[in-house]
Amino acid sequence: EVQLVESGGGLVQAGGSLRLSCAASGFTFDDYAIGWFRQAPGKEREGISCISRWGGSTRYADSVKGRFTISRDNAKNTVYLQMNSLKPEDTAVYYCAGRRGFPSNLSPGGYAYWGQGTQVTVSS
Repeated sequence: EVQLVESGGGLVQAGGSLRLSCAASGFTFDDYAIGWFRQAPGKEREGISCISRWGGSTRYADSVKGRFTISRDNAKNTVYLQMNSLKPEDTAVYYCAGRRGFPSNLSPGGYAYWGQGTQVTVSS
């Protein structure tokens, strides 16, 4: 059974930090690039960051660049998203997803596997 399970979300004040985890199982983790996405109420799903199979390439949306850091530990089948200096506009459900090949952009298209999401709420 293929699974991606996000954890680490919660309620935090503006300026605070959270670290999200994405734990994978049921597929060959190091064959897949992993992306982080978020969906806020009334908005399109937005690509936040992605990381290549071995972590050699990363990409960030302008909205999070300098604040968020993506990393992966293939020995643990886990991808992380460290989120610092959080803003109320970061409030959303955050999803991780896997795809073969490192994408040329942060579009959600092309991802074969998706997690269930974890809620991040940033209060002002």
